[in-house]
Amino acid sequence: MSANKFPNKTSMTGKVVTVINRDQIEKAGSKDLAQLLTEQAGIYVNGAFGNPGKDKSVYIRGAKVDHTLIVIDGIPVYDPSGIGSNFDIRLLSLDQIERIEILKGSQSTLYGSDAMAGMIHITTRKADKKKINGSGRLSYGSYQTIQGNAEISGSHSKWDYSIQQSYFTSQGIDETVDTTKFGTNRDKDGFTQQQFRLQIGYRPKQNLFFQPFVRYSTFKQSYDQGSFIDELDLTNQNKNLQTGIQIQADFGKLKTRFNYSYSKHNRSYTDDSTESRNGYDIFSSGKYDGEEHLADWFGWFPINKRLRMTVGADFRTSSSNQEYLSLGAFGPFESKLGADSLKQQQTSVYAALLAQPADEFNIELGGRWNNHSTYGTNTVFNINPSWQMDESWKLFTNISSAYKTPTLYQLFSEYGNKDLKPEQALTFEGGIQHQSTTTGMGFRVVYFEREVKQSIAFFTDPQTFSSRYINQDQQLDKGWEWEFNTPTGQRSDFRFQGSWIDGKITTKQNGKDTSYNNLFRRPKNSLSMQWNWRPKKQWSFRAGMMYVGERKDVGFDANFIAQLITLKPFANLDIYGEYRLNENGKGWSVYVDLRNITNESYQEIWGYRSMGFNGSVGIRYSR
Repeated sequence: MSANKFPNKTSMTGKVVTVINRDQIEKAGSKDLAQLLTEQAGIYVNGAFGNPGKDKSVYIRGAKVDHTLIVIDGIPVYDPSGIGSNFDIRLLSLDQIERIEILKGSQSTLYGSDAMAGMIHITTRKADKKKINGSGRLSYGSYQTIQGNAEISGSHSKWDYSIQQSYFTSQGIDETVDTTKFGTNRDKDGFTQQQFRLQIGYRPKQNLFFQPFVRYSTFKQSYDQGSFIDELDLTNQNKNLQTGIQIQADFGKLKTRFNYSYSKHNRSYTDDSTESRNGYDIFSSGKYDGEEHLADWFGWFPINKRLRMTVGADFRTSSSNQEYLSLGAFGPFESKLGADSLKQQQTSVYAALLAQPADEFNIELGGRWNNHSTYGTNTVFNINPSWQMDESWKLFTNISSAYKTPTLYQLFSEYGNKDLKPEQALTFEGGIQHQSTTTGMGFRVVYFEREVKQSIAFFTDPQTFSSRYINQDQQLDKGWEWEFNTPTGQRSDFRFQGSWIDGKITTKQNGKDTSYNNLFRRPKNSLSMQWNWRPKKQWSFRAGMMYVGERKDVGFDANFIAQLITLKPFANLDIYGEYRLNENGKGWSVYVDLRNITNESYQEIWGYRSMGFNGSVGIRYSR
């Protein structure tokens, strides 16, 4: 379990954990990871309902995008070539995912930098127990969208293997809101994504297991220059290679794990034509490469029946090469930054103690010490008590701190500042959880507050007009989350979840502290509902509704003066139906997936359209 870094019952942790299993993933139909995540309480993915290639910005509890850590099979993943270093979830295919665990609240004690608002732990599909077995999916839908996936896996003697290839392509939509500005000479913004995965496992002894892996993902997209600008020739390509090995070695009561991964990112952006409509460049090209090595060792062991200890250490090194060239009305502009200057490393040690002083009471205490090659050292902690009042009721509270290290770009670029300190967060959350063992009804209500100090901001000196990154802002966010589920019959159930989030930033303007709400593109209120019905073993239906409240965004008028925009609320209604040829749920099935069936028109981002009524039909083979 991700909350403790070892297998454990949810009743033994006071952390807020949401699990999405394989059955829920399959019932998502042709949705992508962003659309599935944004249905969960406390999470909003801006761009989830836009063009397939639109940026997918993950906000957990209203925090910044780079305050959410993505973990794949226990290994944190980053993009050191990016300004925020956050991993792009457009590189991931739902077909290759077995399970998703969402941990909200600070998780830096066990997982390090970036896990300030929460963590999304993705577990990829495991090898089948048979010698050879397979699964696959093929679908076709609106906007000439094709999705395909094929997997072969198996186990024999001391070996197992899993090979998987996923493919997605879509013609997309013209994102520009103003459909009259450029007449009939307009384009649709297409998107193509592929992901390959290979895992091989070898168990020479019962207590020893080796699993090398390779994952390669790439996508290419066309996109528009900005709000209301339909660009005809602007493309972006993103490539990511991850490879490494995971080792499990058990020595009696001591269980140990070692993870090593090497990650390489290549991002490129090209505006290559005289048809450019941005009014500035006739050509521009940007290339951003990043490499990262991460080694993590940890182990856990029982001290006695009521105490269990986890200890670990990790090492991370990052580097990047970046270059940009533009030709236009203001003359050529060129920038080059090499890995000899864009590099950093971190070393951490951490420990956590899970104690059960009484049968109904649990508490976890933990801490991490981190050393960074530029700014020095920092520490974080967590205190997570919980009270299991009986089999169905639990009270919990968490007090924890977290950090985010400055990125390579923020430290060493032309706007860099080597004196930057890490952003630091202190989070409090508390709530109550109930899951009836007799009726099946359950709910969870959580209140949270998060304070971020030393927040990194982009600062422009009003006197000299020089710009750089500084530690200046202080962020305070708070909110409520609620989740409810209940059976509505022998073959149906209903789920309801939502959140209310508010936040403000305090920054210095003209030498004075100024506070204002800054949760741009993030709704204060959101909720989702799903009703699942299986009238017969082979038939299943799912109806879902997603409501997103008002959001604020920043636009510019004809004189390029910034103005605050209010984006209207919207609601999407989706329907999914599936027929399985076998009653046991395995083998062949066919499905229909219909989304935004009311054809509601709205903007997630000012100046960009979202997708109207769309759907797909598909066939799946499940192992």
